[in-house]
Amino acid sequence: MQKTLNISVKSTHHNKPIVTDVIYLKNNINKSIVIFCHGYKGFKDWGAWNLAAETFADNNLFFVKFNFSHNGGTLENPIDFPDLEAFGDNNFIKELDDLETIIDWVTGNPDFKNEINIENITLIGHSRGGGIVSIKASENNKITKLITWAGVSDFGARFPEGEQLQGWKKLGVSHILNTRTLQKMPHKYHFYQNFKDNEARLTIKNAVEKLNIPHLIIQGENDEVVLSKEAKNLHLWNPKSELVFIEEMNHPLGCTQPWESSVMPFHLQKVVAESISFILNK
Repeated sequence: MQKTLNISVKSTHHNKPIVTDVIYLKNNINKSIVIFCHGYKGFKDWGAWNLAAETFADNNLFFVKFNFSHNGGTLENPIDFPDLEAFGDNNFIKELDDLETIIDWVTGNPDFKNEINIENITLIGHSRGGGIVSIKASENNKITKLITWAGVSDFGARFPEGEQLQGWKKLGVSHILNTRTLQKMPHKYHFYQNFKDNEARLTIKNAVEKLNIPHLIIQGENDEVVLSKEAKNLHLWNPKSELVFIEEMNHPLGCTQPWESSVMPFHLQKVVAESISFILNK
């Protein structure tokens, strides 16, 4: 198995590198491309994502995962959040820009030309990343399949309202405690302003209603972060989509960080199996 890890991909739009991994079987066979997007307070090496990547590669898929340029990681330390300033400067548009950069980088990279099929590109997103890939899939006609894992259906609903919103605006920044790293994660008010400035584009419903490619929605029945109604909404907006509920699965798909086992958790195994079957058979 060929693993090229922590590649520094130059962002087309922003001044920070997009730290990227590619995992595949090097066999001169044109493989379908799978690009994975992590979620909020996530990163490409979180939990058992590396084991998932190897499983996709074992099934002759060309797997790409990356850290969004402003997720808080760095090239030197792509795990966790050494760069909280970048984290505070992040927004949805930057994440969409980063994903576009990665799509162009993979499909145009001469090192991969004998290993990839640029006519078959699947986007997978977990949680907030599910919203990002849904929007990108509706915008970019290179994308041929879409899969969300516990994907959000509404960015706007996650912002505060009323006095809390006005307080955020007045201070310019708010903080949320990361209970695992004990860091106070900054959220600058311009994150909300950027959303409002681009609200039509960033309304996931608008994107999903336009989809005409195979679309798989995977949701855990015990997800307390992204509730089942969000998956049902996505399915309602695109009735041609496939909706799969997994019994007792929580939001992180059974994973924890760090993941010490050499085997994926049971629920992630099911998610990966469903995803691979969908990619290979649709």
